[in-house]
Amino acid sequence: MVIVDMLPQHWAEVKQIYLDGIATGQATFNTDAPSWEEWDKSHLPTCRFVALDGEKVCGWAALSPVSSRCVYQGVAEESVYIAQDCRGKGLGSQLLSHLILETEKAGFWTLQAGIFPENEASVKLHEKLGFRIVGTRERLAKHYGVWRDVYLLERRSTVVGMD
Repeated sequence: MVIVDMLPQHWAEVKQIYLDGIATGQATFNTDAPSWEEWDKSHLPTCRFVALDGEKVCGWAALSPVSSRCVYQGVAEESVYIAQDCRGKGLGSQLLSHLILETEKAGFWTLQAGIFPENEASVKLHEKLGFRIVGTRERLAKHYGVWRDVYLLERRSTVVGMD
């Protein structure tokens, strides 16, 4: 497995992995994947990665801004998605670890994630890599007609933003 920068030509496979995540009902409030153009606009241009097994995209990670205000330039929301047939093999840990390392090189001091409490594997992965639950956003929104809570997790860098 090799982790490389995400390129537009990876989009078809990235989108399918995202759609598979949507189908679990535990990954996102979204009910469909956006177009490449919409996705590209809503994510930061830096720190976008795919995990490749040969030519096959097995997972991806990317950042979304939390605010347009300059004081939050070192804070981002991260997303990590793993293909169905690649789950349970440690790839999520590899991809999130890579994302953390690269975001610190890029000057990010805080990463946050919103995760459904029922997505125990994702919560455990994030906690293993230094994220902590800072709160529960209760009944944040309806998902297929049912109110859902979302854990807000964050990871504060131990090397960036320490001065």
